[in-house]
This record gives sequence, C-alpha cells and structure tokens, in this order.
Amino acid sequence: MIFALASALATTPIYVLGGILIALAVALIVLVLMQSGKDKGLSGTIAGGAETFFGKNKGSTLDKILSKLTIVISVAVVAIVITLIILITKAV
Repeated sequence: MIFALASALATTPIYVLGGILIALAVALIVLVLMQSGKDKGLSGTIAGGAETFFGKNKGSTLDKILSKLTIVISVAVVAIVITLIILITKAV
C-alpha cells in the first residue's frame, strides 16, 4: 500500500510535465507556421538588396517577436525533456 502511494506520487510530476510538453509542442508548431519565410524566391533575391538599402522592413517587429518566442519555447521544451528523462530514470 505504501509503495503504491509512493509510486503514484512519483508519476504525478511526470504526467504534469508530459502535459505541459504536449502543450508547448503544439504552441511551437503554431509559432513556426505563423512566421514568414526568409526566402522570397527569385524576386526576393533581385530586389533584396534594395529593400535592405532603403530600410524597408515591414512586419519585422512581429517576426522578431515570433522568433524570440520560438526560441524561448524551444529552450523550455528541451529543459522539460531533460527533466522528464531524469525523473523517468529515477522512477525505474
């Protein structure tokens, strides 16, 4: 009975972290899909120098926010995966 309670208490953080990991993975997929591509094809190659020369950067603030948020969530996913690996190896 005591071992079953200890086992249940040990698996609760694993389930909670697993749920958070799934939510962060879905958020990461959505963030990556929301970002605009850096490559604009052949027309972007030809006109790309002029745009950077004249300082046209429309929509770059949203792209910067999405990029930073993607990095933060990616680091959080890696940290949670490492934590889950440590918890699961201790539980076994």
